[in-house]
Amino acid sequence: MTSTSPDPGLVARLRVAGCVFAEDEAALLEGEPVSAQEREAMVVRRLAGEPLELILGWAEFDGLRIKVAPGVFVPRQRSKLLVNLASCAAKRALQRTPGSTPRVVDVGCGTGALGAAIAACVPDAEVWATDIDPAAVECARRNLASEGGLDKLDHRSPRVLLGDLFDPLPRDLAFDVIVANAPYVPSDQIQNMPPEARDHEHHVALDGGADGLDIQRRVIEQAPKHLAPGGVLIIETGQEQAPVTASLMREQGLVTEIHHDEDLYATAVTGLKSEASL
Repeated sequence: MTSTSPDPGLVARLRVAGCVFAEDEAALLEGEPVSAQEREAMVVRRLAGEPLELILGWAEFDGLRIKVAPGVFVPRQRSKLLVNLASCAAKRALQRTPGSTPRVVDVGCGTGALGAAIAACVPDAEVWATDIDPAAVECARRNLASEGGLDKLDHRSPRVLLGDLFDPLPRDLAFDVIVANAPYVPSDQIQNMPPEARDHEHHVALDGGADGLDIQRRVIEQAPKHLAPGGVLIIETGQEQAPVTASLMREQGLVTEIHHDEDLYATAVTGLKSEASL
């Protein structure tokens, strides 16, 4: 067996358990610097249905190792669309005012993966994050300090705040970019989600209400007063929900655009605040 060929026996065990990417998972498990006994314990946990990311303690996202924690929403690869859009918006803000510091906030941040990836892509950005879940806030503080290029911040980072949406943010701040991966799964569809999410992530990070848009509505209603002129709100949503998300943004006076990424199987809506806005 070579370093690029995981143990066929382990691959077979994972396949029987229903792991779609059995070879990749086997390689990750074999790559952990643990004893054979510890590795077998990790395999047993995976065979029992525990998410691989929780077993490893990290998830790969946009080239970063994002620390994860029990119950906290694990970043999905499709959310790289949000990172791309937010990073481009932050760079445009920097171009509008050379030498300035683009200010970004990830509302409902979970692990802080979005903020960490944006900070890594736009080192000049000042990244903030909020979440209502204390476990998520603690996790995000670690990721923004260690993975997001914010080396001067420790795990008590004052930019990662506990509270509902915009409530914990300083009142005098205006943001060039607001990014939100708010839950958008309708309540009655959570039972159909993969067990790794349904059984291991806090439902507050999954449940979007009757039509999946309850949290989005609140974000969109509150966002304009926190956006700087020329700032942009970016929200991940479902492809079928996107027209409604865009309509909600237009009701708040934002100029909207729907974005699809077929490779990531991702959809997001952006809402631009006019530079003439006061």
